[in-house]
Amino acid sequence: MNRIIPLLITMAPLLAACSTASPEPARLGEVGRRIETLGGSYTEITVDELSRLQQGDSEFLLVNTHIPFEGDIPHTDISIPYDEIDQQLAQLPADKDAPIVLYCRSDRMSTIAAERLVSLGYNAVYNVDGGMVAWEQAGYRLER
Repeated sequence: MNRIIPLLITMAPLLAACSTASPEPARLGEVGRRIETLGGSYTEITVDELSRLQQGDSEFLLVNTHIPFEGDIPHTDISIPYDEIDQQLAQLPADKDAPIVLYCRSDRMSTIAAERLVSLGYNAVYNVDGGMVAWEQAGYRLER
């Protein structure tokens, strides 16, 4: 019995390392506020937070969900209409824990897209509060 306890103490870290628990979704640091929705939650971020993320070393997919096209926030990766998001999943990362940042003109369409992605099991969804309107009001430029 005296030999088992030290053996268990020695083995515990090894057993924990072999755990099959899934890793936490990639997060973009301490930004935004969590918004609860049916099936999970997404994070709402400000345009200043987005600008800081773009200047840092965070990796994320930036998606314009607005229709019709009215411009892009610089460094936008792709455009997917908000009402076609679930039909365009092949354009999104296969890893549902990969960070995806959504925006539209005012944030109404991107909110709908964020809620849809959460319902489909995406775990690191971010929505830009105020969208392109807030981006321009904060003094940032759009690409036309």
